[in-house]
Amino acid sequence: MVHILTDSVSDLGHELPRNFNIGVIPLSVFVNEQTFIDGGDLTSEMLYAEVGKSGQLPKTAAPSVAEFINFFSSYPEDILFISIGSSLSATNQNAILAAETLPERNIRIIDSKNLSTGIGLLVLAAAEKRNQGAALDEIYDCVMSLIPRVNTSFMIDTLEYLHKGGRCSAMENLMGSLLSIHPIIEVRQDGTLGVRQKLRGTGKKVMDTMIDGFRQNLDRIDLHRVFITHSGGGIDPFYIKQKLEDIAEIEEICITQAGATVSSHCGPKTIGILYIMKE
Repeated sequence: MVHILTDSVSDLGHELPRNFNIGVIPLSVFVNEQTFIDGGDLTSEMLYAEVGKSGQLPKTAAPSVAEFINFFSSYPEDILFISIGSSLSATNQNAILAAETLPERNIRIIDSKNLSTGIGLLVLAAAEKRNQGAALDEIYDCVMSLIPRVNTSFMIDTLEYLHKGGRCSAMENLMGSLLSIHPIIEVRQDGTLGVRQKLRGTGKKVMDTMIDGFRQNLDRIDLHRVFITHSGGGIDPFYIKQKLEDIAEIEEICITQAGATVSSHCGPKTIGILYIMKE
């Protein structure tokens, strides 16, 4: 059997990896001199409370090469590991270095060029292919063909976290708050992040714009699986779910909450609609 593995930035929660037999290696999150495991006992609400106290963002760290060696060694058969984009984290590079120390093993490493459930879409596609009886090389080729077709974008509710992380200026943060500007952040084809749109209005109005974008792209969207992923803080993912169900017959809509790594950078009330485009 081929083991499908990923890292915690895939934001699949606990149930999906269990149901699809997926192994997950966590990143580490450092908050006020404490170390937490992403996907462990540090909730988004706890993280936001700590940021509010200290005024500083948590730091995150990729699993070390040694951790990857132990992780890979716990799976006795062929391995396909799908990581957070290499332009966003050292996770992919550390996984490659670990695999090189295990030359007797058949381990394939894929750079998702994505984050959050943009990775998760690829991971579940790989698991389904594995469950159909596909061999490692066939699964690898399938995932590689899907990477450029993943559509990942998120509405950012507050610019505060982007400002604390050095990704926008104090003036941009102030003006964004005064004008109720919500940027839509997207993952580009090269795996980097960029601003797709800057929208004014309430969070609900911006969500409606995202839903309209889904409707406009409907003929080009693979409706097998769609993710709605959010960072907590009071955002309502079920509002989007109901709207998407009214628009199209989607086979599966998965709602997941972003882990501490993603939440550390985007802040509360961030929400995205993620899906794969047709060929």
